[in-house]
Amino acid sequence: METLAAFFTVWADPKLFALVAVGTFAGIYIGAIPGLSVTMAVSILISFTFSWDVNPAIALMIGIFMGGVYGGSRTAILLNIPGAPSAIATALDGYPMAQRGEAGEAIGITTVMSFIGGFAGIIVLAVAAPVVSDFALSFQPRDYMLLAVLGLLLVGSLASGSLVKGIFAGALGLMLGTVGMDPLTFTERFTFEIPLLQSGISFIAVMIGLFGVSEALTQLHQIDKAAVRQSIDRIVPSWSTVRKHLPLSMQTSAIGVFIGALPGTGGDIAALLAYDHAKRVTRNPERAFGDGAIEGLVAPETANNAAVGGAFIPMMTLGIPGDAVTAIMIGALFIHGLNPGPMLMVEKPDMFWFIVGALVLANFCMLLFGLTGIRLFVKIVEMPRAVMVPLILLLSVVGAYAVNNSITDVYWMLGFGVFGYFLKLYGYPLGPIILGVILSRLLDDNWRRAIISERESLPAFFHGLVTSPLSLVLFLSVIFIFVSQTPLWKRWRRGRTGPARPPAEPGEPEDATLS
Repeated sequence: METLAAFFTVWADPKLFALVAVGTFAGIYIGAIPGLSVTMAVSILISFTFSWDVNPAIALMIGIFMGGVYGGSRTAILLNIPGAPSAIATALDGYPMAQRGEAGEAIGITTVMSFIGGFAGIIVLAVAAPVVSDFALSFQPRDYMLLAVLGLLLVGSLASGSLVKGIFAGALGLMLGTVGMDPLTFTERFTFEIPLLQSGISFIAVMIGLFGVSEALTQLHQIDKAAVRQSIDRIVPSWSTVRKHLPLSMQTSAIGVFIGALPGTGGDIAALLAYDHAKRVTRNPERAFGDGAIEGLVAPETANNAAVGGAFIPMMTLGIPGDAVTAIMIGALFIHGLNPGPMLMVEKPDMFWFIVGALVLANFCMLLFGLTGIRLFVKIVEMPRAVMVPLILLLSVVGAYAVNNSITDVYWMLGFGVFGYFLKLYGYPLGPIILGVILSRLLDDNWRRAIISERESLPAFFHGLVTSPLSLVLFLSVIFIFVSQTPLWKRWRRGRTGPARPPAEPGEPEDATLS
């Protein structure tokens, strides 16, 4: 009875209900603006909610967290500028749909699938949090390293054309991610004795430049072309569409919860892994991935929202943050006299169920607010390009500056925008560059932690690789995915199963016909 009372506290109290709703609404629009991250919003909230009671403070933060993760998909679909790193994969198929006049349908699908993914994550948090957290703790540094390598092999999914160009782009991203001071030895890497490079290159500046500014420059080639009229007759997807993609959404929700529960990962890695999974299991997509496939929206959006519930699992059961936002929430709980971890579950179980109840309410608010205002939002895509290009550039400058309040980040963003424009001009994919930047720190840090833990002995490292069941499974997965991306494997699979789709149209990459 006490559990139910704690769960429905946020529903029964009009003030708490309103705070969750307002937080979710604000989170959606904060997440939609490139550079204004959920982490930034929640960290600012701590100073405003310092004197509040714990329940209102946590309710508002949860609303912003849930809404912000979803909100990044809006500008990813409409402008090809991901509002957050977790929306990078969404832009790959969402923006082509908007270019066809299907922005309303794309936003409707992402909203419903985000709701399903968020609900799946909350259910796992409520039912199996201790089991999942114990499994997450079994990950050793070498396992995190293998997970990063597994993610790097996604270049085959993000590079719809030449795999060689995709590998080059991924390697470039890895190099960019390691610029600056080494976090373990404090030596300079790739700085060329330039003081400006010692602090590294802002990932957000790279992302906004490559996606936002390069898109604006590309639009200049079609400045006189009429804007695409958007069809908004069908916003809420039909039940048959939801039912068709429900198995995929459940699979990618599981990926999201699992990745979200691993400390130091997050929804961006979960979304990219889910996108790759969707490409591998979808046999006959109505459209090729990267050209407006609905599965390319279902997978990342269910995964990154499921990762929200996953991130709360280690926070509530072990006192270990699953991502940057839950790290800030741990600080907020400490400020209000609570100690997240195993003792919180014993001493204050009502707080656990209060958070679960707030997450459920925020998820429903996200569904409600996500399906409203779409008609106004899609007007952005219908604006003349002479207006849209300056708008994209303005959003890009604001987003890059807002990260660190630094004009240097704006310069980086503009530089990478021009660089990304020429990469697109010569057929190089931009997704693998961002992937490399995201995974560079995870790979670099855990490789050296793994070697140090084995006393810098490579034989001991490889011995642990094959004797640990978890490490062995991850290692075999890496080998399988690597082999499955080779031309020989693709030819064998094509000969075994027959063509999955009709032959490619002239000018369409041959690999795009394979799911």
